[in-house]
Amino acid sequence: MLDRLFPRRKPEPKPLPQPNAQLALGALLVRVALANREYVQPEVAQIDRILAATFGLKPLEAAKLRATCESLERHAPRTPVFAEILRDEVAYAERKALADAMWKVALADGKRDDSEELQLLAIETALGLTDEDIEAARNNALG
Repeated sequence: MLDRLFPRRKPEPKPLPQPNAQLALGALLVRVALANREYVQPEVAQIDRILAATFGLKPLEAAKLRATCESLERHAPRTPVFAEILRDEVAYAERKALADAMWKVALADGKRDDSEELQLLAIETALGLTDEDIEAARNNALG
């Protein structure tokens, strides 16, 4: 009864951090995984592995970073904004490696999906990768 008279207010959500290269990468990985409207455990695990390997994080730290990236992705700017951060802060060779990592996320569930591949192409293009490097990443991923 007291709850009806004095309803509790939901706490104000924490403000999202300003995207940096680490958060931009994580948000784009999440965006690739969500492109087909399914976000399954193998994709989540692959994102965690990529974040841990890329940034030298322990598994729990990588999972926390992914959780922040998930929130950022939901409320974040469009893909070109993240890509611009990565273009400004990450060398071209490392951006090529990011494309390979994104393909690993897209294929982590064992299925090819057109919406994920279209999202990947948009991200790779926004990252400033050449057509040849985009094709090479695709061919490497698809074997």
